[in-house]
Amino acid sequence: MADTGLLEALLRLLEKVDGGIDSQDVAADLGVDHQLIVGAVKSLQALGEVISAEQKSSKRWELTGEGREIAEQGSHEARVFNAIPDEGLPQNELMKMPSGKVGFSKAMSNKWIRLDKAHEGGPRVFKTVETIEDTVRDKLQLVQKGLSAKLEDKEKNELKKRKLLSEVTVKSYWITKGSSFSTTITKQETELTPEMIASGSWKEKKFKPYNFEAMGVAPDCGHLHPLMKVRTQFRQIFLEMGFTEMPTNNFIESSFWNFDSLFQPQQHPARDQHDTFFISDPALAHEFPQDYLERVKQVHSEGGYGSQGYKYDWKIEEAQKNLLRTHTTAVSARMLYKLAQQEKFTPVKYFSIDRVFRNETLDATHLAEFHQIEGVVADYGLTLGNLMGILHQFFTKLGITKLRFKPAYNPYTEPSMEVFSYHEGLKKWVEVGNSGVFRPEMLLPMGLPEGVSVIAWGLSLERPTMIKYGINNIRELVGHKVNLQMVYDSPICRLDS
Repeated sequence: MADTGLLEALLRLLEKVDGGIDSQDVAADLGVDHQLIVGAVKSLQALGEVISAEQKSSKRWELTGEGREIAEQGSHEARVFNAIPDEGLPQNELMKMPSGKVGFSKAMSNKWIRLDKAHEGGPRVFKTVETIEDTVRDKLQLVQKGLSAKLEDKEKNELKKRKLLSEVTVKSYWITKGSSFSTTITKQETELTPEMIASGSWKEKKFKPYNFEAMGVAPDCGHLHPLMKVRTQFRQIFLEMGFTEMPTNNFIESSFWNFDSLFQPQQHPARDQHDTFFISDPALAHEFPQDYLERVKQVHSEGGYGSQGYKYDWKIEEAQKNLLRTHTTAVSARMLYKLAQQEKFTPVKYFSIDRVFRNETLDATHLAEFHQIEGVVADYGLTLGNLMGILHQFFTKLGITKLRFKPAYNPYTEPSMEVFSYHEGLKKWVEVGNSGVFRPEMLLPMGLPEGVSVIAWGLSLERPTMIKYGINNIRELVGHKVNLQMVYDSPICRLDS
């Protein structure tokens, strides 16, 4: 609350006028900064109907820093004129003066001085008149005194062009007396105490009215990161579509399950250390289903199941290498192998949402560590049409309807498609997923029946989150550059379902 003395001084001024008074005039009369008067007005308004105040805007002319200097010391041209003696002054000396260049030009325009270029000592400046009238200084002093109305608009604009004047918008209050106007301040009570009730003193006291429109204090609570909110929504969508969640608690995977079981050759570029993080300790895995491993080795090196294979020398040493999994498809391979070991095949729908790791170059849409969402459907007679239909249904539940499919190549799916969605923030089509039908060379060595097809798709969790929250740089969503205030302020993500 503003100082009581200032409040009462304002009220005494208001008492003397019939209508109202401007807060700028109050500040001038009391000799205080206008912001203090604004604070006093707000304090009085909080006391009830003591005053009434209406905010208004007005424009006025003010001197710039250079303008104030000229109002005190004279214009540049006048200072140049006064510096020239009767015998004249060399031009190069004149130009060394603080006001030399501007003053010389303006004084020449006013025909107060002349330049003798043929002078024997070099160009020399002489006066052409005995006395001058510094109208620029006079005009600025009028503005300084609050008499800018005496100047014509042309004159003001000329001074503004010289950056000596500026037009500013001033916000002030028009203050009038309220229905409970008084020149003395009575503090309003904000709390009814038991003592007041017992003594009956509450009857004589004035209470501050409740503001039922005031916002309550937000309760302290934890905040979910946008990724976690969207992850929950994705999981709910999968469950609504009848999918079962796969266990994804092993970040470290062997190259066998991450690559070989997916019919990805051992010389594939993705298996290079430039793309994959390999583990140094433990460096190798040793436990594999031996009969399945032999079938995988055969289909890679010799072919089988209607395929000629890759025709290379498959090495167990490469398959044993441990790594940080590059995709959750390694989990899908384990689950499909487990499914194939059942006595009777039953159609399944699996999904997983968890972290994967790739040795990527960081940019606005790529990180070395991110979350992958994967869906897998296994049944008899599934086709590419089934895959496109389920993808449309899946993304529509996310509220993403602008989809494009582009043919692609994957070692373990044929046919394969990349899925693109239009990003309104980046104003371009962004890849949001990959999909395809698993190859027989991957499925048949597991022991799945010949007529069974498996359709699958994978996408990152980060990119759909960026689209839903309007984030253009993935590093603002995950990592050390994340603004924690964004986590606090982000609303609950409700994907259209």
